[in-house]
Amino acid sequence: MSRPRALVEAELLAWMHEATWRADEGRFARLALELFGLQFEHCAPYRGYCRRRGATPERISDWRAIPTVPTRAFKEVALRCFPAERTVRSFHTSGTTEGARGALHLDRLDLYEASLLPSFRRHLLPELPAGGRARIVALAPPPEEAPDSSLTHMFATAIAALGAPGSGFFVAGSTLRERELLAALEAADSGPLLVVGAAFAFVHLLDALVRRGARLALPPSARIMETGGFKGRSRELGPGELHEALALRLGVSPERIVNQYGMTELGSQFYDSLLAEPGAPLRKLGPPWTRVRILDPETDREVLPGEPGVIAILDLANTGSVAAIRSADLGRRIADGFEVLGREPGAEARGCSIAADELLAGASASA
Repeated sequence: MSRPRALVEAELLAWMHEATWRADEGRFARLALELFGLQFEHCAPYRGYCRRRGATPERISDWRAIPTVPTRAFKEVALRCFPAERTVRSFHTSGTTEGARGALHLDRLDLYEASLLPSFRRHLLPELPAGGRARIVALAPPPEEAPDSSLTHMFATAIAALGAPGSGFFVAGSTLRERELLAALEAADSGPLLVVGAAFAFVHLLDALVRRGARLALPPSARIMETGGFKGRSRELGPGELHEALALRLGVSPERIVNQYGMTELGSQFYDSLLAEPGAPLRKLGPPWTRVRILDPETDREVLPGEPGVIAILDLANTGSVAAIRSADLGRRIADGFEVLGREPGAEARGCSIAADELLAGASASA
């Protein structure tokens, strides 16, 4: 029988607070199977979904066999392992042309924040000493304007824990606060400076600089984190083009521009290895309480290293939801990390919608 969820979460929190990261396969495998047992028991839609696949805690002894839920399902059904009235925060995905928005429901925030902070610091501010702070400039709305944005919450958590004076949010009412933002960037001193935001927020910043005929020379300590999402309402810009333009207009070299890979449905994030492991092969890295597999989109079997497939993630930080998630993105394995190749063709219309139907059916299934 699995331990109570509170005890599993206590062990996870202790792991997240460890000063030195260790992969620890044994600990991951044990906690993953425990968490699967808890989520199978307490999340009725997920339980029905797993039963249709013949996957129950009694039959599964390898975490790789835990059924993954496609992100599309989060748009169709509430995947939570606790009563709805205990929800303290719900994060929603961005709107789509279909109108549906996925949601991650949480009954506690401390575990979510404990997962995001070590990765944020390790991959974006690796040289920051204990107790040190950096100026964090966020091209995003503040929490009061976007309470259901996981990205805004991540930035707010990082600013509260690591932000130096001058840190803050520079989008208001869906508009970039150009004057204040440019003043903040021009006033940057030699201390650590981190500019963060979605890729197209940076496009708006670049457009503002072009209109003003301006170029900035940020200090050598500056670095940028962009979250992808290169398609905008007005035009499309590839990641290489964006990084070149940022280097030109802000004076930040491409070696200090980090892409983050994350999803609203996850409690953990993945980052380019540029700053954490300079000189090593470029790849996405995540915390040791996550595992990434690259799957054949037709068979769901793991492909060989270097071959393309669908990105599937098991994130132990997702204790109150579903830990095993199948993305709609393609990637390939690189050493101990991975590369994102783009979206899976037809992802919204194929297996994801079938799985969502099964999850909806499972919501009414009895135990």
